[in-house]
Amino acid sequence: MKSIRELYRIGTGPSSSHTMGPRHAASIFASRNAEAAAFRVTLYGSLAATGRGHLTDVAIEETLSPLAPVTIEWQPQTFLPFHPNGMHFEAIDADGNTTDRWTVYSIGGGALAEEGEKSSESSDVYDMSTMTDILDWCRRTGRTYWEYVEQCEGPEIWDYLAKVWDTMRAAVNRGLDREGVLPGPLNLPRRAATYHVRASGYKSNLQSRGLVFAYALAVSEENASGGEIVTAPTCGSCGVIPAVLYHLQKSRDFSDSRIHRALATAGLIGNVVKHNASISGAEVGCQGEVGVACAMAAAAANQLFGGSPAQIEYAAEMGLEHHLGMTCDPVCGLVQIPCIERNAYAAARALDANLYSAFTDGAHRVSFDRVVEVMKQTGHDLPSIYKETAEGGLARTWTKP
Repeated sequence: MKSIRELYRIGTGPSSSHTMGPRHAASIFASRNAEAAAFRVTLYGSLAATGRGHLTDVAIEETLSPLAPVTIEWQPQTFLPFHPNGMHFEAIDADGNTTDRWTVYSIGGGALAEEGEKSSESSDVYDMSTMTDILDWCRRTGRTYWEYVEQCEGPEIWDYLAKVWDTMRAAVNRGLDREGVLPGPLNLPRRAATYHVRASGYKSNLQSRGLVFAYALAVSEENASGGEIVTAPTCGSCGVIPAVLYHLQKSRDFSDSRIHRALATAGLIGNVVKHNASISGAEVGCQGEVGVACAMAAAAANQLFGGSPAQIEYAAEMGLEHHLGMTCDPVCGLVQIPCIERNAYAAARALDANLYSAFTDGAHRVSFDRVVEVMKQTGHDLPSIYKETAEGGLARTWTKP
């Protein structure tokens, strides 16, 4: 498995696969073709279907146009066999000849891959890639998941996770302070500030849930407006983990160091899914984004409350299992409806999964690895209209006023 640095990517929204990935790909191609007279970029499948709503064209043009004019062609009905988010870059000289070509795929979470590869960006740093094997290692060594992360990544990972947490926390704080309407034709008002104020009027149990909602909305609304966030594991699901960890730090006074360790554990959970299945909504639906984020947050919360490795694995399993089959059907192709609400609900569900697991000894029938296998197969069985194309599900309910 790759480093969790590739799972937790700091960048701007609204979409890791449709904005961050294409921007990174364009940057790589630009560095290879600084003398080009023009560029032509063809977007395929889901990337083309919702690219305008996700600002894919803007990300590519901002990166390439300082060098040369850019033409973007949209092919939403053409799905390349390797992945639904395909891009084909061409560099053209002054005589109109194509001097360089590159087909690359945005596979989720901002990561890129060429055909036949899981990722084209770095080598593996983890020698185990299933929760079963990692849990067995924890039992044999008496250590826990964050210690396995440190062993594989090196102690420098803590500096990176500190930066990740600072970025997440800043996104919550910015989102709680901002009001107004999110960009795009839906004219969707920001709600985080209102939820945060209203939560203070409830008694402690309801107030707690209202605050979690507010924190998740804050980060998701920042993402929708193009603010700086952390993919966790994607932009579309970036509000779940910050909401849970911000709430627990504020309410339970957990130190930054303990939050960093919880992030390491959550990253390991997400990495297992990314390696063995997918975190791309275009490939497996929203179960791979919000579902995985819920699993990651549930594991992080359980660790903070002293859960054993078995209990942590169980919390993660429930977080993902109960999102199986969730479609990716963004209204108008924007990361707003239903994405923002789903982040808030998943944050609350992560805390419930943590609590449920805490009442057990961690023993259960269906392993996390098995749920990952089922999620992958379920995603492949979903029709393409339910995988980030904005052609089915809730996306069909909206008509322009």
